[in-house]
Amino acid sequence: MELLLLLAMLTACAAIPQDLSGKMFTFPQETSTAHVRLTTSRQVFSAVTVCYRSFTDLKRDHVLFSLATPSAINDFMIYNVVDNEINLYVRNQLANFVGLDKKPNTWHSICSTWDSASGLGQMWLDGKPSSRKFISSGSNINGPIIIVLGQDQDSHGGGFDSKQSFVGMMSDVHMWDKVLSPCEIQNYMDDLNFTSGNVLNWGELSFQIMGKVLIEDKQNICHL
Repeated sequence: MELLLLLAMLTACAAIPQDLSGKMFTFPQETSTAHVRLTTSRQVFSAVTVCYRSFTDLKRDHVLFSLATPSAINDFMIYNVVDNEINLYVRNQLANFVGLDKKPNTWHSICSTWDSASGLGQMWLDGKPSSRKFISSGSNINGPIIIVLGQDQDSHGGGFDSKQSFVGMMSDVHMWDKVLSPCEIQNYMDDLNFTSGNVLNWGELSFQIMGKVLIEDKQNICHL
């Protein structure tokens, strides 16, 4: 009983919202365990926008953002593919966005959008939009949801594979329950004044760190 109480207290403490402004998650090594689990009370989505910034030198496929439900393991997943491609899965359906300029060892700002009514998804990389592509329509994302950074959920909340894990840094994670306008996305990309995510907000983030993931000050280049 005492052990269960301790675990409950630790879980509750870990889920207290934190302001991560100016911070980043560092995933320092390839592993099948290390990840960050994000917490939100929202469980139903008819539209989604997810934005984040990431930095890596990986030369293999890897996952940064994975949202899974019992009915759809890849309910909303952003999968980076080698050769300047990013895949977006929604409701277990896939769209490939190719020809993207993803240079290694560089901070990239990425936003992914999807709307259930039209079924269309789009990828924005460093302020440049992709073609809009059909992915899935007529069916909402419906929880219970589990959101993970840094690993691909091959089962609801688990099934991680080290060869799909993210190694690098990640920051400024936001999620909205709507498709942001191009101007709103551009403001995020340029780090200007933008409305924080109403589902996930980097300035008030509820999360749990599992395994070796560090919270560090975001590294900015000094200009003399």
